[in-house]
Amino acid sequence: MISFLAAAGTAFILIVPVELPDKTFIATLILTTKYRPLAVWLGVICAFFVQCVVAVAFGRLIGLLPHEIVKWVVVALFLIGATILFRSARSGDDDDGEADAAPNTVRSGLRAVVASFLVLFAAEWGDLSQLLTAGLVAKGNNPYATFVGSWLGLVLVSGLAVLLGRWLMKRVRLELVRYVAAGICAALAVVTAITA
Repeated sequence: MISFLAAAGTAFILIVPVELPDKTFIATLILTTKYRPLAVWLGVICAFFVQCVVAVAFGRLIGLLPHEIVKWVVVALFLIGATILFRSARSGDDDDGEADAAPNTVRSGLRAVVASFLVLFAAEWGDLSQLLTAGLVAKGNNPYATFVGSWLGLVLVSGLAVLLGRWLMKRVRLELVRYVAAGICAALAVVTAITA
């Protein structure tokens, strides 16, 4: 049970800072200007559920490779994540213009859930959180626990976007969050490389 909680906690702690400054947060925030927040959140978390299943399955496939190759693939995934986050933090690209878009007509129901699902499902392919989830599973973390931790991290970030998005965008420096997340990814790459 402890290893399950440790694997889930690791995934959660890694995913949240990676996704806070990401397009996931911005896309969810923008969707709430067009649709009812609860409908958006339901569609988004369903999309994340599917994406996490895909990431865990991909991680399991990577895990079938010879052990030495797996460790270096995981190092590469973490280094790619650190590089992407560091570059986005340096460029200061926080998509503020999109977040200030004026609310359109608010719609609800199944249409809003489906639209939110499709937008986030398409946006998350090959996303950093998906790569990191696959990397954690390939590294040998419990796939079920990693799924739970990753998905709950994504659920939290999307919930924050729905509830507090505009307030957070004005008060939290996204560059700082990106630097912290880049540091976490780099540290994971170094630890994995040392143990390889």
